Amino acid sequence: MDSHTQQLLTARLQYYRDLGIYDFYRREVAPNVSAVEQPETLPISTCVATPDLFVAPQPEAAVADCAEALRLIKEDLGECTRCVLARLGRKTIVFGEGNANAELMFVGEGPGADEDEQGRPFVGRAGHLLNKMIEAMGLKREQVYIANVVKCRPPGNRTPEREEIETCSPFLLRQIAVIQPKAVVALGAVAARCLLGLNEPMAKLRGRWFDFRGTRLAVTYHPAFLLRDPRQKKETWKDLQMVMEYLGLKPRRGAD
Repeated sequence: MDSHTQQLLTARLQYYRDLGIYDFYRREVAPNVSAVEQPETLPISTCVATPDLFVAPQPEAAVADCAEALRLIKEDLGECTRCVLARLGRKTIVFGEGNANAELMFVGEGPGADEDEQGRPFVGRAGHLLNKMIEAMGLKREQVYIANVVKCRPPGNRTPEREEIETCSPFLLRQIAVIQPKAVVALGAVAARCLLGLNEPMAKLRGRWFDFRGTRLAVTYHPAFLLRDPRQKKETWKDLQMVMEYLGLKPRRGAD
């Protein structure tokens, strides 16, 4: 690349940085995702960022303290208006919360009505169930980190659209990069497909580990789905036991 092209590229990247955009994508590949069992279909990238592109440095890059780094990401997010969700009735941005040095991170789909009202992830009925799941694993909510693929409530709790996911997910990826959990649990198909870039049904995503950005990722059902179909709680517990075995956790007495 000649020097003139490099200057133009640098200027363009600075322009995007001023807009709060730091990650860029190649939709056709998911370069740093692999599974213990290879998937049968090619990955369809949604929010898996390409690591080998030249990007502007992120403000948290030089910060050693994880809590401070997360604060910088939240500050960079600001009162985000980067996608249409900001204009579709959103009350509060739900950034995420928990232990900045957590070994375990849960990633959901997006905020609901209660979360939009309080500005905290998983505080409604699904959140209460997630709390019980965490406690059954022998942990407290304060020991893990919880976030969503999109940080604004989609109207009517609809599934986030591709453009919304692609706009918001870089902030999630930056959170994961700062926290560096030993394990990430994707709650539901939307979170799983976003993070893994795989257009696979839940039956093929559950029950195995994926290598993801230097950590391991497991997939299980979203608590909201479990409220609609409690029969799947046993299957979810199997998924969580796999995570517990990897992290060396012991279940709370009576959780079985």
